[in-house]
Amino acid sequence: MADKETLVTEEGLKKLKDELEYLITVKRPEVVEKIKIARSYGDLSENSEYDAARDEQAFVESRIQQLQKMIHNAKIIDASKEEEDVVTVGKTVVLQELPDGETEEYTIVGRTEADPAAGKISNDSPMAKGLLGRKVGEVVTIHTPGGDIEVKILEVRV
Repeated sequence: MADKETLVTEEGLKKLKDELEYLITVKRPEVVEKIKIARSYGDLSENSEYDAARDEQAFVESRIQQLQKMIHNAKIIDASKEEEDVVTVGKTVVLQELPDGETEEYTIVGRTEADPAAGKISNDSPMAKGLLGRKVGEVVTIHTPGGDIEVKILEVRV
């Protein structure tokens, strides 16, 4: 089965590469040193420092593999090549909840860059799925786990 492509912005790809570089050049050697020190304490069967260092090593190596896979399968999002008033991945959308009129703003990104607290939602989220392909001025019903909500798209920008 083919690996799923990782949708990222240029900035998101840089963050993935920076994290990978940090893990390989800084974190991996630190963990190797921790293991070396823990081994010097003697009996490994009752050595909690050794067990903790090995667990940390497993986590770091797993994350390195995950990042390498994501970078290899990265597809750069270039929203500037899309129609201006259409909601696509990489664009910011301003919408108004109906009927209460509350305004919200989201940037739709790939799942690796999603950060709802910062207003970045995954293209796999129910909100994004309901908005993708829609245009400014449209009223859309979004099906969410909390129930359906109706929104009007006020603005779309890169």
